[in-house]
Amino acid sequence: MVTDHKPHVIAVSDSAALAKAAAERLLARIAANGARVAICLTGGSSPKRLYRLLATEVYRSQIPWERVHWFIGDERFVGADDPLSNMGMARRVFLDRRAPASNVHPIPTDTADPEQAARRYEAELKSFYGAEVLDPSRPLFDIVLMGVGSDGHTASLFPGYPAMEETERWVVGVPQAHVEPFVPRVTLTLAALASCREMLFEVSGPEKRAILTRVLAGENLPANRARSTGETIWLVDKAALAENFRGR
Repeated sequence: MVTDHKPHVIAVSDSAALAKAAAERLLARIAANGARVAICLTGGSSPKRLYRLLATEVYRSQIPWERVHWFIGDERFVGADDPLSNMGMARRVFLDRRAPASNVHPIPTDTADPEQAARRYEAELKSFYGAEVLDPSRPLFDIVLMGVGSDGHTASLFPGYPAMEETERWVVGVPQAHVEPFVPRVTLTLAALASCREMLFEVSGPEKRAILTRVLAGENLPANRARSTGETIWLVDKAALAENFRGR
């Protein structure tokens, strides 16, 4: 099955340029909202350079930390201090330096199982949002950061998994991961991730070239089904962008 959705691709020279472009888009979204801001972070290796950049004085001095709230799109079901923790990585790299503790919203992993963690995080999101049902005219997030795995997964939404078809819930537990690390996960659903003014994918490195080719060809992959109700942007460096798609 091929989708009719064509990603809006912005090509940059390398991973450093990609991180800078992502940081500028994030700052622009913050500046566009003079009230409370909600940012949904992503885990894995892709955003580390961005997070390190946000930790520098040039960028962190531009963030109004008191009114920005930080969430996470998915989490490995490990302890908060575990090296595999997505939010743990973001906190170590940049959040703990400036963000008020009350503005950082990790997925709780001190629960009995991923499903219980999902229920708790969904309740927290609904409390923050102030409603039980998402309104397309009032997005949950200002910006959602995303990545794509070698199998086309995004967040912890894996090809063929039941979570892909969830339309009512905002957060679900994922008992088994499709890729390493093979630990249970908790993930926001497509419906919750879509509730944003901008969804920003970051794709970097030659190891992502094969899956990016499949994405750009419109293959029915989780990453292609993840779309914002606002803008969906793919920031891609030239090492990841397959030759026959360059110049888009």
